[in-house]
Amino acid sequence: QVQVVESGGGLVQPGGSLRLSCAASGSIFSIYAMGWYRQAPGKQRELVARITSSGSTNYADSVKGRFTISRDNGKNTVYLQMNSLKPEDTAVYYCNADRVRTLSKLDDYWGQGTQVTVSS
Repeated sequence: QVQVVESGGGLVQPGGSLRLSCAASGSIFSIYAMGWYRQAPGKQRELVARITSSGSTNYADSVKGRFTISRDNGKNTVYLQMNSLKPEDTAVYYCNADRVRTLSKLDDYWGQGTQVTVSS
């Protein structure tokens, strides 16, 4: 059984910073990519940032230059450093583990989400 658990959300003022963490646990052999998605009320879930096991990254245009994704392959953990936060960054942030290989299968997994609120 694979679990994906996020942490680090909260309330921050505009211009502030937050760091999100996400750890995948279980009998994992490998994970192709890990990423962060977000969903604001009334909107569809969207990709924020994604990083592959080789370190290739891609970002949503709206966060380029402000957010940085990083990964510790040995710990199956991914981080999202968010700087210069704006009210429009307010959303539930979800961690995704893409193509997780275990003994029995290859599958994708999602965390439960962590709320990020940017407000004065």
